[in-house]
Amino acid sequence: MDEQQQLNTEQLAQENIAKALANQAFFNHIRGKLFGGGLSQAQVDGINIIVRECVAQSMTLQQTAYVLATVLHETDRTMQPISEYGRGAKHDYGHWRTNSNGVRYCYKNSDRDTVYTENECPHLFFGRGYVQLTWHSNYQKASEKLGIDLLANPDLAKQADTAAKILCVGMKEGWFTTRKLSRYVNDSVCDYVGARKVVNGEDKDTLIARYARVFETALNAV
Repeated sequence: MDEQQQLNTEQLAQENIAKALANQAFFNHIRGKLFGGGLSQAQVDGINIIVRECVAQSMTLQQTAYVLATVLHETDRTMQPISEYGRGAKHDYGHWRTNSNGVRYCYKNSDRDTVYTENECPHLFFGRGYVQLTWHSNYQKASEKLGIDLLANPDLAKQADTAAKILCVGMKEGWFTTRKLSRYVNDSVCDYVGARKVVNGEDKDTLIARYARVFETALNAV
């Protein structure tokens, strides 16, 4: 395939993804396969927002399918940004500790080598969004990348448009585990099982891969 043919193929894929927005054939396919025969307006709206951001980030059809599959799993099929169950209370990022001077603090990152105090920042950075963005350091990175002050107001990560940007840019650039989606899903390979490592190791990797194949079929049918 020459360069022009490659560009034409990529353009067609992007057009198909864009057409999925509010497309009845697309939603008819996933309604029965993934949503038990019913879709609420909130689910439809969430899918449209995510697909729109995938198009904005120039993701391929298969990458878009995997992004949607990830959200299906991470949000328990609501397709809406959510807070982590339990608000991370069992994790170091989800509760305050108290030092010998009575000052409350929390770790900034998973290395636990730096902290912030409650006086410096009164928020806990448990998982929020379409994918669970956690730790002060990751909210700081997202803030710098997107130009949104998530440290001052971490609940902004639950606003649909912001959550979609965190989801798509994060998976594209490897924010969550350092692994980029393009490592597993690209023009040469489509490893939906391996792609789980972009967000969360191997947890439910085969299940999410099955979801991705359904979304891919639906996108191709548009």
